[in-house]
This record gives sequence, structure tokens and C-alpha cells, in this order.
Amino acid sequence: MGPVRTCVGCRATGPRSALLRVVVDRDGAGDALVVDAGRRMPGRGAWLHPDPGCLEKAERRRAFGRALRVAGQPDTSAVHRHLEQQEQDVVG
Repeated sequence: MGPVRTCVGCRATGPRSALLRVVVDRDGAGDALVVDAGRRMPGRGAWLHPDPGCLEKAERRRAFGRALRVAGQPDTSAVHRHLEQQEQDVVG
């Protein structure tokens, strides 16, 4: 099965290959999350099912700030765009 990770949204476990890794990008004006598609970016990562419901739960619970050890709630717009793009690729 390989490495197992826990989704920060729904708290269910799953294989690493089935979850998205997100990391904090500190290059911008504030803390923003980016999807680590290759799962190789430096820094602390959080794992999330590629499901908008899990992303909403993680935002509501403020799980990204705790999991990534950043103050406040990081910007999740890049993760939202990534999930929307994945949905569009599947549909059309």
C-alpha cells in the first residue's frame, strides 16, 4: 500500500498517492498555499484529499495553520484553482 497520510480536512487516512500535498509559499506578500504536485517541495507539508469538501472542512477548522505551523489562516486560492482545474479535466 505504501506510505499512509491523514487528510487535514476529513481526518481520514489514505495512501500518499491518493492525497494532495500542500505547502506554504512565502515568496508573496503573505502566506499562501500551493499544491506540491511532485511531492518534493521543501518545507512542512499538509495532506488533503482532492475533494472540495475536504478543502472546505480544513478551512473551517483552520487546520492548515496548525498543520503547517503558520500564524493565522493562509491563502488557499491556489488550492481552490487546482481542484477546479482537476474537475474540468475530468469533465471535459
